[in-house]
Amino acid sequence: MSNLPNCPTCNSEYTYEDGSLFVCPECGHEWSLESETGSGEDAKVVKDANGNVLSDGDSVTVIKDLKVKGSSSVVKIGTKVKNIRLVDGDHDIDCKIDGFGAMKLKSEFVKKI
Repeated sequence: MSNLPNCPTCNSEYTYEDGSLFVCPECGHEWSLESETGSGEDAKVVKDANGNVLSDGDSVTVIKDLKVKGSSSVVKIGTKVKNIRLVDGDHDIDCKIDGFGAMKLKSEFVKKI
């Protein structure tokens, strides 16, 4: 028998591998080996359009003209955004843009400066 880890939730020994995940058939818990060796938190990694990892306080540049929902204005390409905050959700950047105010952006439309 292979040397698979026990389930971290119910401590069952009947775990199996499914691709890159381990699965417990008794409680249904799924986990990866990286999350087990980490701090236990699921830290979401947010990357910009070029694949650079973003963090709170970074400065970014908009790489595409973005329509502002509910308005006829547009955030132009090349607009610099300072001091971003990463949040959960599909719009994962919370920021303030000069001339527009508070906004949420998707990380796929920005690049790190």
